[in-house]
Amino acid sequence: MTLVRGHIVTDEGVLENGTVRLDAGRIVEVSASSAGAVDVDLQGGWVVPGFIDLHCHGGFGGDFMDATIEAYETITGFHGRHGTTTMLATTVTATKPDIDAVLRATAAYRDAASPRGARLLGVHLEGPFISPKWPGAQNPARIVPPNAEWLQDWATAYPGLIKQLTLAPETEGALGLIRALRELGIIAAAGHTDATYDQLVDAVDAGLNQAVHTFNAMTPLHHRNPGVVGAVLTDARIVAEVIADGVHVHPAAVKLLTQTKTAGNLVLITDAMAAAGLGDGQYSLGGLDVTVRGGVARLTHGDSLAGSTLTMIEAFRFVVRRVGLSVPEASRLASANAAKQLGLEDELGAIRAGAAADLVLLTPELDIVRVYRDGAEIG
Repeated sequence: MTLVRGHIVTDEGVLENGTVRLDAGRIVEVSASSAGAVDVDLQGGWVVPGFIDLHCHGGFGGDFMDATIEAYETITGFHGRHGTTTMLATTVTATKPDIDAVLRATAAYRDAASPRGARLLGVHLEGPFISPKWPGAQNPARIVPPNAEWLQDWATAYPGLIKQLTLAPETEGALGLIRALRELGIIAAAGHTDATYDQLVDAVDAGLNQAVHTFNAMTPLHHRNPGVVGAVLTDARIVAEVIADGVHVHPAAVKLLTQTKTAGNLVLITDAMAAAGLGDGQYSLGGLDVTVRGGVARLTHGDSLAGSTLTMIEAFRFVVRRVGLSVPEASRLASANAAKQLGLEDELGAIRAGAAADLVLLTPELDIVRVYRDGAEIG
């Protein structure tokens, strides 16, 4: 039994100096009472739901494409210590055998892992069905048209493991694949796409309901040609991811998203690569050379941004300090909205009795004190 006191962010609002009681991996009580002894007193700090990262490639030297238990322990441990309690193993555009290896390794890790790090819920396939016009830091040589047979193979071999698939919805066969994804309960997301506004709306009508790293690697907004960005900003059915690091997206553009995506349809992501947590130097992403300088990752041969070195706590602090959101508002972007998109809002992303005991404990200055996943401290 663990009892924590602080400003608790709940569905109904903030309980100032309330308490949360954890037992057997669950939240068993949330109370406005501040009387009595507790195990952790945050002295005016915050208790928020554990962060959920739908788009992360790696961290602290590990890459999900490594497809090893050791790499996955490294990644989930690193991001767990930085507030992420649930995440998706995100691939890059690669060959089918390489993607098969990630699915196999993720299934094995998910079934065997203890609460030492972030919960690896499943896989986000970013590619290989993307546009060669917008490869970003994806390997153009590995881009292929949408392949329904591959999807069926993966879904049969690993039922329920794929949670999200990113594709270019304007490519031939994409609409049929989107319908198949939705029938399988998989999030269909637009990314690395040359789609027009109308093509994107057609894809949403077919079941697409997410936009990957909004503003990046997609057709931009123009007042006579609104593009993918225009559709994302104006269609409430689309959940928008955003990399809130001040590099991928200007703070003003992040603020625009917060003002237009107000129906629980904006989520913070890291898009972190292996360099996260390690500093400047030379790295690799999907077989492409990456140089990190000043914390910014770019392809060594070219100028494309190559993922980020971001953590979820840094994204959380960014939208509070640079965009002007309140802590409860930032919490929804970091936790509740992603849980809803995954269909897990009754289990994750909230501080309420019966939910998983996934918590991030913060000082008043938003520094991490402790992170709990299933009631066990990640250290």
